[in-house]
Amino acid sequence: MTTTSVNPTPSASPAGSAQPLLEIKDLEITFTTSNGPVKGVRSANLEVYPRETVAIVGESGSGKSTTAMAIAHLLAENGSITGGQILFEGRDITHVSEKEIRVLRGDQVGLVPQDPMSNLNPMWKVGAQIRETLAANGIAKGAEARKRTVQLLEEAGLSDAERRAEQFPHEFSGGMKQRALIAMGLAARPKLLVADEPTSALDVTVQQQILDHLDHLTGELGVAVLLITHDLGLAAERARHLVVMYKGQVVESGPALQLLQDPQHPYTKRLISAAPSLASRRLVSSSQRAEIREQAQENAPVHAEDRLTSPVPVSDTMAPEFGYAEPDTDAVIEVQSLTKSFPIRGKVPWRSTPFLAVDDVSFALRRGTTTAIVGESGSGKSTVAQMVLKLLEPTSGRVLFEGEDVADLRGGRLKALRRRVQPIFQNPYGTLDPMYSIFRTIEEPMRLHGIGDPKSREAKVRDLLDKVALPAAMMRRYPNELSGGQRQRVAIARALALDPEVVICDEAVSALDVLVQAQVLELLNDLQAELGLSYLFITHDLAVVRQIADHTLVMEKGKVVEQGTTDDVFHAPQQDYTKRLLAAIPGGSIPLAGSETIDVEAPEGLADETGGEGDGGPDDIIDPFAQAGHV
Repeated sequence: MTTTSVNPTPSASPAGSAQPLLEIKDLEITFTTSNGPVKGVRSANLEVYPRETVAIVGESGSGKSTTAMAIAHLLAENGSITGGQILFEGRDITHVSEKEIRVLRGDQVGLVPQDPMSNLNPMWKVGAQIRETLAANGIAKGAEARKRTVQLLEEAGLSDAERRAEQFPHEFSGGMKQRALIAMGLAARPKLLVADEPTSALDVTVQQQILDHLDHLTGELGVAVLLITHDLGLAAERARHLVVMYKGQVVESGPALQLLQDPQHPYTKRLISAAPSLASRRLVSSSQRAEIREQAQENAPVHAEDRLTSPVPVSDTMAPEFGYAEPDTDAVIEVQSLTKSFPIRGKVPWRSTPFLAVDDVSFALRRGTTTAIVGESGSGKSTVAQMVLKLLEPTSGRVLFEGEDVADLRGGRLKALRRRVQPIFQNPYGTLDPMYSIFRTIEEPMRLHGIGDPKSREAKVRDLLDKVALPAAMMRRYPNELSGGQRQRVAIARALALDPEVVICDEAVSALDVLVQAQVLELLNDLQAELGLSYLFITHDLAVVRQIADHTLVMEKGKVVEQGTTDDVFHAPQQDYTKRLLAAIPGGSIPLAGSETIDVEAPEGLADETGGEGDGGPDDIIDPFAQAGHV
């Protein structure tokens, strides 16, 4: 594959220095697998100068994180650097000793890992883990370390940081855990911060705060940032230089804005065309697209939006002042005055104070439609989803499934609910059993519910893997052999295995690159039209909401502050909080190449074998998922 370089000669450092802080030359990384050696990275080249932010973008499995981990010598046990050089401040660190690399980590090179769920010790309080980092790097101890810990958590966007420092990781939301990891990565004020999807678990307002802080470090303290991301809007807004990776190779690099507005390589064009945008319209199903084309051929224009089923407005009498309303016959799930309070441990272990995570939330999910719940991390979105799934008991209020209170379900009736309502959880690392193969992970729900025979279940697993753009050969692998995005695709396939009626998607596409995200969203939309599925979509990505949701609820501090049709919420927001969410979307004001023409048809080019309009490139990269098995 040829490499396109928008800017073939190294750019001058923002600080005017001729020498890069980090230079990677012809890097090659090989993994030893049961099927022989696999090259995860091939002939990769990039440079990072002091005070510069360089972003690496590409699909899941393209080698982004592998390249980043090689810098700090944190490759998996079966991975090794088999070619090329990694130079840090002109010194070759490719094959230095373990003692030397330990000195380099933290003090010179900081790391914010991708997975906030498995990178914090569940037995230690969050503050203690940050203080350990400070002590290990000789920065502070004792009372000074405690004070610095609170400052770092505040810098990372955590409110009430002094109290939060005394909590355990399981008491944090996914976004809060990510902020704690960011605080740890910045503790030693490193010269280079390797940030692997540092904001993928964060809502847009906190994301903006974190990125502003990274910009401050870049400008004021001379910290360079190597940003691994699949968010092209974020890359456009924050990075000075952009590197595009595909199948382990750097296929294009250059100044970020120039590359995103005038991409040269066909793969880069595909990435940009698949990126969700606030200008995007609601997705339509494949059957609706066919109908629209037929109408167009008959010279009878039909707007896609006119084909959609509009959600029924939420009833004003859903949660009356006294008692509960009668069940809504149009709703598959109805939430009435839902409240959840948690006891929060304070400085004194045996004393706790109540924390109201969900405060009087009411809404209805209509059959065959999608309701999205958006809001900042900690606003109560996931807590609502867990109560709908009967994984948490509400403090007050109730959840009705087809008019029946789920709190009353037991035994076989509860098992039936589990089959009809399936979750896709936020964390692709903690929701897959590491001892189960991918085949067993997807097949197990069907086996437990007595569906089919072994042969038919295997055929169903193959079909589901194909639908989420994973090769059938992936069945025999285990979760530790997959990237974060690949694991999330497996989780989506598992949720669809039982052909549910309702799917609760808790940040279901936040870990996916834009190409797979576009394909999965289209898959979910087509399944909804074909099977009448209903989705409760929990997300912080408002551009995704614009594409998938009929109805949107905005939550802040446990309360619903605004709700209505998605068009109304996006085009005429009533609350200042909603306006702030929309304004904080990274790259929202930066036009990408072809952004004025991105529409519901754009993702279809990924599967267009004829190379027709919107294909974006020659047939040699028609299938960007063919090598999805790369570690």
